[in-house]
Amino acid sequence: MKKVLFAFAVLLSLASFAHAGTFTFTAIPDEDEARLRSRFDKVAVYLSKQLGIDVKYVPVKSYGASVAAFMNNQVQLAWFGGLSGVRARVRVPGSEAIAQGEEDPVFFTYFIANASTGLNEGKDFPEAIKGLTFTFGSKGSTSGRLMPEYFIRKHFGKSPDEVFKTVGFSGDHSKTIQLVQSGAYQVGAINYKAWENDLKDGKIDPAKVKIIWKTPTYPDYQWSIRSGVDKDFGPGFKDRVAKALLEMKDPDLLASFPRKSFIPAGNADYQMILDVGKETGLLDQDD
Repeated sequence: MKKVLFAFAVLLSLASFAHAGTFTFTAIPDEDEARLRSRFDKVAVYLSKQLGIDVKYVPVKSYGASVAAFMNNQVQLAWFGGLSGVRARVRVPGSEAIAQGEEDPVFFTYFIANASTGLNEGKDFPEAIKGLTFTFGSKGSTSGRLMPEYFIRKHFGKSPDEVFKTVGFSGDHSKTIQLVQSGAYQVGAINYKAWENDLKDGKIDPAKVKIIWKTPTYPDYQWSIRSGVDKDFGPGFKDRVAKALLEMKDPDLLASFPRKSFIPAGNADYQMILDVGKETGLLDQDD
């Protein structure tokens, strides 16, 4: 009788997951689409095997679209930047940050400059960028907009529009590098991981563009999961997703982020981003 009851319980559990349908996730479009597709399709295959259900990666065109997809339950999991994650969790109460890269608690931004400016790397904020042309990344980027804008405001006591001759938004980190390298903008702010990736891929000419400042550290990327997944996909599902992410050990998968490993995360880890978002007025803006 016990065996029958156990078998029945297993069937009910499997049925609940089958009924749940496809588990979907997205990611902020911080790099070119081809690289993102290659990277996250592999993650979908990994999660499908670990969770025992169909998992699908859903690409989006903007940071705002990733937050909207999360809000509308078009995706239940997202690889967010610090700001987009805070925005999403504020708008979907009960949602949680569950994992982050080993490097993400101490993330930082590079300020880069075209060689024609004559600017060189230093430990102090580069005062000489005042009056030049400057490009951020996406309007919703933590490392490409929120935090560099915060440091600019903190140093000059003015908004970027008051500090620079022209302010632009490239849309993603790789484009920021190319715009500054080409001279279309004299200075820009980028995610240090994107700089390392493009440097390794031979996309950066050190004779044309250089790092001039490294910001103080701040928390950034994380995996956030939507409230209600245990109801939709079965008891304990959130913990199973977190476990799968934390146990991701394949060097090829981790290199595509790139991260050494994933470690536990919680909403409280991003209080600084929430506070800066409120202080700069960028928390409630959409890109």
